[in-house]
Amino acid sequence: MAIVKIKRLKHAQGLPLPAKATAHSACADLHAAVETDLTIEPGKAVLVPTGLMMEIPLGHEAQVRPRSGLALKHSIGLLNSPGTIDSDYRGEVGIILFNFGKEPFIVRRGDRIAQLAICKVEHLEFVETEDLASTQRGAGGFGHTGVSISK
Repeated sequence: MAIVKIKRLKHAQGLPLPAKATAHSACADLHAAVETDLTIEPGKAVLVPTGLMMEIPLGHEAQVRPRSGLALKHSIGLLNSPGTIDSDYRGEVGIILFNFGKEPFIVRRGDRIAQLAICKVEHLEFVETEDLASTQRGAGGFGHTGVSISK
């Protein structure tokens, strides 16, 4: 099991560290380390602090993902989803929340605002070539298989 070292900043004192809500959760919850309530107006983005810095193991990345309940019930999402935190980043983790809805949304201290997944990444070499192996799909993309299951 890989270990993710976490440094808690002053404004995160008293808040939980990232943790999975259930034994089989894929992601850990991240909490808002705001000092006072923060209102996100419709159509606006806000950087919400977590008060945490991380040391992600080499060969891994952290992915920040939206919470489905916030998306469905309040139209709150992340602009860069998933957001990537590289293993060499040592700054505070911030969450870019966006209000896609029509009503203001209030973020309160300790609210669960995003999910964090730690994922392995392959370090690859990119090599230029003139020839690529052919596939049945080929260059088809951007919905080329259609939407309906009947053809």
